[in-house]
Amino acid sequence: MSFFKKLFGGGSSTSAEPQGDKVMGEEAYKGFLIKAIEMKAGSELQLAGTIEKEIGGDLKTYRFIRADRMNSREDLVALALSKGRQIIDEQGDHIFR
Repeated sequence: MSFFKKLFGGGSSTSAEPQGDKVMGEEAYKGFLIKAIEMKAGSELQLAGTIEKEIGGDLKTYRFIRADRMNSREDLVALALSKGRQIIDEQGDHIFR
């Protein structure tokens, strides 16, 4: 994994989402599954999610975390799913490399 992916909250693995992640919402998009996950930052929620896709029989997972924080669960889910769609549109399967 590159230095920049680590620095900016990206990464890939071949396992499913890490244990303990609470999925707050999910959406299928262009063959990928985007999940908004709960990440508490004090009394607020921080934008975080995963993007999953089965490639060659293996489930690949990309985790993203952004600096955005908010109190509204609904707003956070909408923003996380939107960010997931943006990442897919920009990078496609390359997020798993």
